[in-house]
Amino acid sequence: MAELNTLVVRKPCFGLPTGCPQCLSAYIYLKFAQIPFHLDFHLNHPHSDQIPYFEVGDCVAYNNEKEGIIECLKKDVGVVDLDSGVSSLPDWISTKAILTTWLADALAYELWLGCEGSSAYSIYYSDLPWPLGKILFWKKAHWVKLKHGITNDNAEVKKEEIYERAKSAYDALSSCLGEQSYLFENRPSSLDAIFLAHGLVVLQALPESSMLRINFSEHANLVRYVQQYKTELIEAAPSPSSGPQFHIDVSSSASRSHSSSKPKSKPKREKTQEEKTFKKKAKYFVVAQLVAVVVFLTLMTTFDDAEVDLDDADGGSYDYDE
Repeated sequence: MAELNTLVVRKPCFGLPTGCPQCLSAYIYLKFAQIPFHLDFHLNHPHSDQIPYFEVGDCVAYNNEKEGIIECLKKDVGVVDLDSGVSSLPDWISTKAILTTWLADALAYELWLGCEGSSAYSIYYSDLPWPLGKILFWKKAHWVKLKHGITNDNAEVKKEEIYERAKSAYDALSSCLGEQSYLFENRPSSLDAIFLAHGLVVLQALPESSMLRINFSEHANLVRYVQQYKTELIEAAPSPSSGPQFHIDVSSSASRSHSSSKPKSKPKREKTQEEKTFKKKAKYFVVAQLVAVVVFLTLMTTFDDAEVDLDDADGGSYDYDE
C-alpha cells in the first residue's frame, strides 16, 4: 500500500488553497515536483512556526527545521531537488537573497502593518476566539516593528525604505524573467515556488490600494507569470477524492489523527454541580490569562519605547571597550 503524503497548511482564503505565503510556496514546490499529496488544514495554533509541515508515513518535515520546509523536502523527505543544476548559476544567490529578504520583509510589513492587518488576520487568526486572535495579531505586529526598528518617529522613513527595496526587487526579477516561463534555465525551481507564492498573496490577498500590489502590477510579465501558474497549478488542480481534513493539534508529531466526519449526536444530559463549578472556574482562568497577556504586551511596548527614547537621548554613543 502506497504511503499517503500529506501537506498540512493554514486554511484556504482569498481564492487560494492556503493564504499563508510559506504554506503556498511548499504547495507550489510539490506541484512542480509532481509529488502526489493530500492537503490538510490546521486551524488551531495558527501562529506555530512548525506550519507548514509535510508527512510521509512516519517521517515529518517541519517548516522550523534547518532552512525551512522546502529544504527539508529536498534533503530529509527525498522529494526531487528542483534546484539541481541551477543553484550554481551566477545570479542564483542574489535572486534568492532578494526573495527571502527584501520581498519577504515587504510582504510581512504590508500584511501586518501596511494594510491595517485585515489580510493577515483573515489568513492566520480569523478562526480563533476574537480576544485570542487579536492578542496574537498585536504580538506579531509588534514583532514586525521590532525587527525593522520601527518607532513612531521613523515609521514613515522605514516604510519608504521597505517599499523602495521591494520596487527594486520587482524591477530586477522582471528583467530576470523576461518572456520566459521560469526564472532560471526555463525550468521550475524553489525560487519560482517562493516568488509565485509571494505574487499570488500580493495579487489575491492585498487590497487594490496596497503599494506592494501597485508596484507588482506595473510589471506585465510578472503578472502574466503569476496568473499562468495560478491557472495551471491551482485552478486546474483536480479536486481531492475526499474533503479536506483538519488537524487540531500541531504540538505532538506522534498524534496524526484527522477528523473529517461529524460525530454522531448524543442525547443531552443535565450537568452536575461539579461540572458547572469547573466550567465557571475555567472561564475565570481563561479571562485571567487574557488579561495577563494584554498587561504583558502593554508593559513590553512601554519598555521598548522607553529604550528607544533613552538611546536617542544619549546619542547612541555607548562605548563598551575596556
